[in-house]
Amino acid sequence: MSLAPAIRVSSLRKTYRDGKKAEEKVALKGIDLEIPRGSFFGLLGPNGAGKSTLINILAGLVIKSGGTVEICGHDLDSDTRAANLSIGVVPQELIIDTFFTVRQALEINAGYYGVPKSKRRTQEIINAMGLADKADVNARRLSGGMRRRLLIGKALVHQPDVLILDEPTAGVDVELRQSLWKYVRELNAQGTTILLTTHYLEEAEELCDEIAIINHGEIIRRDRKDALMKGVDSKELILTLDKPFTENENLCGLQYQSNDTQLCVKYQPSKISFDELITKVRDAGYHIHDLTTREVDLEDIFRELTSDKAA
Repeated sequence: MSLAPAIRVSSLRKTYRDGKKAEEKVALKGIDLEIPRGSFFGLLGPNGAGKSTLINILAGLVIKSGGTVEICGHDLDSDTRAANLSIGVVPQELIIDTFFTVRQALEINAGYYGVPKSKRRTQEIINAMGLADKADVNARRLSGGMRRRLLIGKALVHQPDVLILDEPTAGVDVELRQSLWKYVRELNAQGTTILLTTHYLEEAEELCDEIAIINHGEIIRRDRKDALMKGVDSKELILTLDKPFTENENLCGLQYQSNDTQLCVKYQPSKISFDELITKVRDAGYHIHDLTTREVDLEDIFRELTSDKAA
């Protein structure tokens, strides 16, 4: 018998109502989404797309308007405690109780989840988060990066099967970012399912094996990363010419920019081949001294799918 997905949402809807105007704002429009166990899953979308609403519903912080939510097979409505124990959430906001030390904050959170003292991993988490020298320091004296580490530690005290990271590296330094991803990769290798939202698209491109893009409250694309990267028919060719480039009818219909002797052409391989493009430039009377190509990246795909034109 196969295990239930780490996360399964069906026809998930959320509508907010403006009390004064009695107007409804639809945040989620009947989303269907399954995230397999053990995956490193990216959820991307522009501001206001519905990412935070979805995550807050999974965390039990926002009441859904309709649909169903299951976490590791536990229904969020009928089996709330088991669902909550299966998930750990690192929020985007730096919400810290400043009255406790790092160690006390982790111990209190473990108690909240009912973790017996004999099974608590407080010191292990402190070490993993690089907080050993701050363990007995009051949280209000921590830097922003250290507070972020504490938030992640608090989400791990009950050893959840699913860890949600909502913009975890926003405003943190490069060193912390690298150490965080090293630890999260280790968790994922041990079987923890990771759901990541981030505005640093290079992070999602490097870390995630599957990605969903949400916009206007709907999942507009979901695929494995390698398939997603191949899904946009676009490449970029940068040429260094023997003389300054001027407007030329040979390149009519192609999107290009020029700066003195450098010419950058964006083209669709399905419509024109690399060889044809080179021939067009040469037939226009230019010799090519050097050339480089740039493949599509996740940022290109994200812009194309979430642009007003795409919508």
